[in-house]
Amino acid sequence: MNTNELRQKSPEELTRMMAQLHESIRDMRFKIATRQHTKVRSLREAKKRLARILTILRERQQQDTGKTSI
Repeated sequence: MNTNELRQKSPEELTRMMAQLHESIRDMRFKIATRQHTKVRSLREAKKRLARILTILRERQQQDTGKTSI
């Protein structure tokens, strides 16, 4: 899912997706540690998706409060 699609989602949907990603990242870490999961790249991609969601939520929070940061 690209950034434009994420920006169209509501904050509730983004929060739900964030919780699911946290859970899947945790599961992947355990599976990688026990060598049940060999595709380490998927962990990196999940972390990037999570970072995108957190960035969008943070941008919206700053817009709501009227603050801008450099």
